[in-house]
Amino acid sequence: MTQAALKTVQCISPAGLHTMAYKEWGDPHNPNVLVCVHGVTRVSDDFDIMAREFAETYRVICPDVVGRGRSGKLRNPQYYVVPQYVSDMVCLLARLDAETVDWFGTSMGGLIGMALASLPENPIRRLVLNDIGPSINASALARIGEYIGQDIRFDSFDEAALYIRTISASFGPHTDEQWHKLASDVLRQDEQGKWRRHYDLALAEPFKTMTPEAASMGEAALWAAYDAITCPTLLVRGSASDLLLPEVAQAMTQRGPRATLVEVPGVGHAPTFVQAEQIKLARDFLLGAAV
Repeated sequence: MTQAALKTVQCISPAGLHTMAYKEWGDPHNPNVLVCVHGVTRVSDDFDIMAREFAETYRVICPDVVGRGRSGKLRNPQYYVVPQYVSDMVCLLARLDAETVDWFGTSMGGLIGMALASLPENPIRRLVLNDIGPSINASALARIGEYIGQDIRFDSFDEAALYIRTISASFGPHTDEQWHKLASDVLRQDEQGKWRRHYDLALAEPFKTMTPEAASMGEAALWAAYDAITCPTLLVRGSASDLLLPEVAQAMTQRGPRATLVEVPGVGHAPTFVQAEQIKLARDFLLGAAV
């Protein structure tokens, strides 16, 4: 079975240096590179199954965005925002020394890809946006912001795993084995033996300080970024998603890169791409054209 190499790259924020960890699958000399970036409280391990599927064709790179998983933390949590994440990805791409990359981004990972793909001379060749767009439903954002910063600890892994399964119900149907992995990827035992989520709770700080005015300006900036994208783009939407609303998804097919829209039935926010039929959506789009 194909295994990933665990690597790190040093990045910088206005508050200082930090480390971003990433998993590398496949031939490290393969010029065909696929970057897969996770959602706001998830980790690189989310893509283990998909990465194995693509490792024969691509060099697959799955980073832990700063503040999550194996990566370091930011000294100033106000920089837990998309512009900083884009900066970190530019450091990563320089380390990879790849002329072009394909990008798969779930939720926050899609926002990072959107922002990067909007820049002149960017290296993104094909873009997959998984259940995310420039307009984010405010009530869904508030729901996410509320639970991110809660310092919840559990006495046993089983209790913690049940919590992850409960708050992740919108991921749709999964087997018990798949739920176990989805939970174990984002849970770690602390020094006191308690189980807790594997990210910096200070991720919640930018959510807490967000004003309606700032949110409106941010949305306008994201639409401007989306409109500047020129690469082929696939938009995947969970049919029951409360984050990416149907009218936003439709608008994304009519402007900017005029994304191809595919809906995944029976799933909310967001499809996990551990199921064969979901992975096939990515494969058909990314490899439909000769790589």
